[in-house]
Amino acid sequence: MKRKAYGRDAGLTLRMLFTSGLLGLLYVAFALVLFYVLNAGLGLMLVIVIGLAFFQYFTSDKLALAASGAKIVERHEAPELHDMVERLCAMSDLPKPRVAVVDTDVPNAFATGRNPKHAVVAVTTGLWRRLEPQEIEGVLAHELSHVANRDVLIMTVASFFAMLAALLTRIGMYAGFFGGFGGGRDSNNNNAVPVWLIVTLVSIVVYAISFVLIRTISRYREYAADRGSALITGAPEYLMSALQKISSDMMRIPQRDLREVAGMNAFFIIPTSVKERTAELFMDHPPLEKRLAALAEISREMGRPTA
Repeated sequence: MKRKAYGRDAGLTLRMLFTSGLLGLLYVAFALVLFYVLNAGLGLMLVIVIGLAFFQYFTSDKLALAASGAKIVERHEAPELHDMVERLCAMSDLPKPRVAVVDTDVPNAFATGRNPKHAVVAVTTGLWRRLEPQEIEGVLAHELSHVANRDVLIMTVASFFAMLAALLTRIGMYAGFFGGFGGGRDSNNNNAVPVWLIVTLVSIVVYAISFVLIRTISRYREYAADRGSALITGAPEYLMSALQKISSDMMRIPQRDLREVAGMNAFFIIPTSVKERTAELFMDHPPLEKRLAALAEISREMGRPTA
């Protein structure tokens, strides 16, 4: 299978491009407003945010491992897991990533890393105990699709100006309290709206809209990874079964345990907040029902069983 085939669906690709285009237009408008309103200080903020983005991008694997408490395991420590990853990588023409295990009863998995050569695929002990081998392979293939699609890079780029907007909002609030953000194009007009207030309001609007758009892109990446898993394994029904089991078992996990790993929601194949009911607009993962319906359609296209 060629790597370019991962997650390719014409409708999904068009929606992803449209959403990314909207996000790009929003960021261009944001940049124009900042350059028009601010005469100084923007350069330093850009340097800070660019530095943060690069730091996040190049250390994404280390940060994710540290945040989740994952431990890199060698072949002798988890031979079956390594065998699965190697087999799936051979089928998908990917270099083998590092393999990690998270010691928690919460059934889940994630992948991280800036590119296929610096990737890590991790599973929890709870997932390993609960799923059948074919279901685990479906989950691992989903995570490898994230790696192949370079989703860490995509989401880092997508969130760049959202990070800047959040930083400017805080700086603007502090400036309002302490009289900062002097200067600006109307600084000599005592009746003009303060620059700090303009920047703060624009930043809040940009952050709110970009938050929704980034969540939308994240949901599209999950659909693409689900499709990639189906194409790699040739058996979408195993991922469907795994998603149902993970979601069902998550409902029985104590809230205390879920909170311990909630910070990894954006990485996990199923968010730990599955017990909560929120509008799809604000979700970083598609609703389970829609993921299963999409996989069922792929299964029908492949002539596979759906139950």
